[in-house]
Amino acid sequence: MSAVQPLIDQIWKPEPVVPAAPAALRPNLVGMDRAEMAAAFAGMGLPAFRMKQVWNWVYHRGATDFEVMTNIAKELRGKLAETFRIARPEVVTEQKSSDGTIKWLLRFADGNEVETVFIPEEDRGTLCVSSQVGCTLTCKFCHTGTQRWVRNLGAAEIVGQVMLARDKLGEWPASMEGRNFTNIVMMGMGEPLYNYDNVAKALKIIMDGEGIALSRRKITLSTAGVVPAMAQCGEELGVNLAVSLHAVTDEIRDQIVPLNRKYKLAELIQACRDYPGASNARRITFEYVMLKGVNDSDQDAHALVKLLEGIPAKMNLIPFNPWPGSPFECSSNTRIDRFSKILMAAGYASPVRTTRGADIMAACGQLKSASEKLKKSLRAE
Repeated sequence: MSAVQPLIDQIWKPEPVVPAAPAALRPNLVGMDRAEMAAAFAGMGLPAFRMKQVWNWVYHRGATDFEVMTNIAKELRGKLAETFRIARPEVVTEQKSSDGTIKWLLRFADGNEVETVFIPEEDRGTLCVSSQVGCTLTCKFCHTGTQRWVRNLGAAEIVGQVMLARDKLGEWPASMEGRNFTNIVMMGMGEPLYNYDNVAKALKIIMDGEGIALSRRKITLSTAGVVPAMAQCGEELGVNLAVSLHAVTDEIRDQIVPLNRKYKLAELIQACRDYPGASNARRITFEYVMLKGVNDSDQDAHALVKLLEGIPAKMNLIPFNPWPGSPFECSSNTRIDRFSKILMAAGYASPVRTTRGADIMAACGQLKSASEKLKKSLRAE
């Protein structure tokens, strides 16, 4: 060994090479809000404008690869790629209905799955977004309700559904004209208000004007009546509210919407009266699935009119969509028409929802994934 080598070793010691974390373990930028992304970038010693650049690439332009971020130096792009990921849910299956409706079965990192549905119409395109794996509510007419709750979705998993739909429809950047995807309904698998924190965080990201930039007026959140969270939702998010009503008496609603046993009709209707922002211009939608011999009589229709008196409301009458093993039948077209006319005569808009995607089990109340089986297998191990 050279006599000077020990001296060289003391003066210069190369930095150890630290391998980048596996991609699956890197923090996902999708689902980060502004504060979280700013903190993550500050932790890397990056100036604030870098976060704004990446925010624009991720949420406004829909980038999935750091290499496309051309206003960021190549060396920094490499560093970001070693530190973060930009991940979407995995598409397990994609089904397209004869009416143009598209249903995606999506899988997350832990193997759990949900279904997300895009419904194209002449004047809009609506994405039905899930908030939970399974559902806590067990509504008797709903196929999703037969799948027990597994877990809440995180903000990244909720936002990821929206971003994946934009990917599939080719609708980036967010500011592009003539988009087919214009609206969101939180009506997929799960009860959004039982996952309020994650849903609120996701919707705030979706509504950010410098990101996905979807107006709160284009977003509707549907609840079966989690009364304590309804006012908070209106105050913090200001999105449109839809209420899964489905019955006009506690006796019937206790049976078909078990949540009614906790929050009775009177309490739910009062929460609707108090919902922040409700007005004739922004009416609350009451969803009412038409079940033969259960909730579809003239008497029910008149009772519904009385129940909603004074609330800026509109009705959405939903023909029951059957699923394997369902215990109900759909009301006849004649009965639904009669029910609707009673409501309209009282001044309530009451369109009958056109069933979409029934041939691929994508219609209202038909969503269900295989995650229940996964949950059982995990328990068995």
